[in-house]
Amino acid sequence: MNFAPLWADGPVISVHALAALAAFAIGASQLAMRKGTARHRFVGWVWVSLMAVVALSSFWIHEFRVFGPFSPIHILSILTLATLVYAVRSARAGRIAAHKSAMTFLFLLAIMLTGAFTLLPGRTMHAVLFGG
Repeated sequence: MNFAPLWADGPVISVHALAALAAFAIGASQLAMRKGTARHRFVGWVWVSLMAVVALSSFWIHEFRVFGPFSPIHILSILTLATLVYAVRSARAGRIAAHKSAMTFLFLLAIMLTGAFTLLPGRTMHAVLFGG
């Protein structure tokens, strides 16, 4: 693994990618962790914070321009932020099934699916993981 391509893309993309990588690792462990504990809540807040960083930082990334400086991925960022709020409110209101569903949706869509697209040839994370 060579992080040089990531650092070369500048601080915004570096922060975005590192937060996403951390969110992937923490999210995967969170899914396996016992639910409802203080540890689950703490790790959950860390994950929510990381996801917010990923979503917010995306607004300063403009590799694909479709709508002015924005692209369809920015719609996902808005959806992510809204879903984070919904999921946290659901947990606080005791709507655990809704909370679980929203968080699982975010992990699968915003981390796993979009993360897979970052591994395509020509993308920075492809260069980080596979070289060239």
